Amino acid sequence: MAESEIAGKASFEAIRYAQLWEDADVLTAALGTPPGATLVSICSAGDNALAMLTLDPKRVVVVDLSPAQIACLRIRIAAYRRLDHAGFLELMGSRPSDQRGDLLDRVMQDGVMQDLPEAEHAFWTARRDDIIAHGLGGIGKFERYFRVMQRYLLPLVHSRETIAAIFQPGKSRRERERFLDTRWNSWRWNLLLRGFFSRFTMGRLGRDPAFFDHVEGSVADHVARRIRHAAVDLDPALNPYLRWILTGSHGEALPMAWRAEHYETIRSRLDRLDIRQGSLEAFVSTGEKADGFNLSDIFEYMNPQVFETVYGSVVAAAHPGARLVYWNMMAPRRLPPAHADRMLPRPDLEAPGKAADKAFFYSDFVVEEVQA
Repeated sequence: MAESEIAGKASFEAIRYAQLWEDADVLTAALGTPPGATLVSICSAGDNALAMLTLDPKRVVVVDLSPAQIACLRIRIAAYRRLDHAGFLELMGSRPSDQRGDLLDRVMQDGVMQDLPEAEHAFWTARRDDIIAHGLGGIGKFERYFRVMQRYLLPLVHSRETIAAIFQPGKSRRERERFLDTRWNSWRWNLLLRGFFSRFTMGRLGRDPAFFDHVEGSVADHVARRIRHAAVDLDPALNPYLRWILTGSHGEALPMAWRAEHYETIRSRLDRLDIRQGSLEAFVSTGEKADGFNLSDIFEYMNPQVFETVYGSVVAAAHPGARLVYWNMMAPRRLPPAHADRMLPRPDLEAPGKAADKAFFYSDFVVEEVQA
């Protein structure tokens, strides 16, 4: 499948994302499927596929080119089965813990993990020390990238008091804007922004360099705009993604799949996950049809011709009324003209999603619906 061109450019042997950096709240609201639907999700670390279980689907087909990312979902399944909510948060890294080793041992004893090939057991054994130190949600390349900033760079820019102040609850929008402009956006912060969020640095330490092949413009300028959205338009006190980036944990705000109110629901529906390693072809080539697709940001890694081809294959595998939900960071991708007669853009769903999106790195949130 043309989509898998990215597999030849980027390495998929290590964990790239140990947690999801796309907001499942806006995803599930945009999908809006009735109970009993068949949904398809890019895996990444698995959190948004798990969040999609709250929609009460018949099944969620989860695909990913990366065996490491698929492994992240499998170990999460075992964690939901073996741990209570408090233990889950400690193991994931949302909460401080001195018992992650014991929690990890309990998870590895689950039947899901016991039935895995020896190579996958070795994969997690090799990461045991990192998991104990940082949690399952902190051991990916992207999370290590932010940890470099937290440990070595941010303390040179802002005091602990200033970092904590950005998450002080109850500030009005005007107060948040004043804080950002007068206290946060110092010359030191802008220097860090230009260096640490450059295409070169992010490509070496954060995302794979191949993922910037189709990006236009300054990465640092883009990040600066999106931080203003997260720190001013939205309330940082309610933003788990911004808090993790700046502090390495979530605080009281949590991603959707990790919240107490969804924990038992997700745990009771884990058997509805249908995990398939491979590209989207692992679903679309089978003749199956789906009622909704979480496509993450896969399209911005493709040139326009490949995007058009892959988009068409997804539409062909969709029931009428199915929604395609995806994000763009810096490479603009929207409904290709060749498929315009089959699809209906849904700006009525996109606008509130963009406004509420707490995972603020993305510049565009796209929802398009298959017509009969």
